[in-house]
Amino acid sequence: MLYIDTPRWPAHGRFWSHLISDVSPAELHAFAEMIGAPRRGFERDHYDVPAERVQTAIWLGARMASSKEIVDRLNAAGLRRPRHLSRSTTTK
Repeated sequence: MLYIDTPRWPAHGRFWSHLISDVSPAELHAFAEMIGAPRRGFERDHYDVPAERVQTAIWLGARMASSKEIVDRLNAAGLRRPRHLSRSTTTK
């Protein structure tokens, strides 16, 4: 299943939502392509989606969820990739 939260995250003069899959990254990438979200919008475990694409995502089957539910579903599916675990572990 795909989930999207309310567009409340400001950046670049717009508001953004988070789009996730609780099934697989492949499902997430395929769905993001269907709604016209560019691959550069992918960040570790979710896509940042501009507010104007949210209704399209819902129309195509994504469910609205709270931001907390998004994180909970990623964790439950084993798909959460926190930023601190994604950084390089090399030392200077």
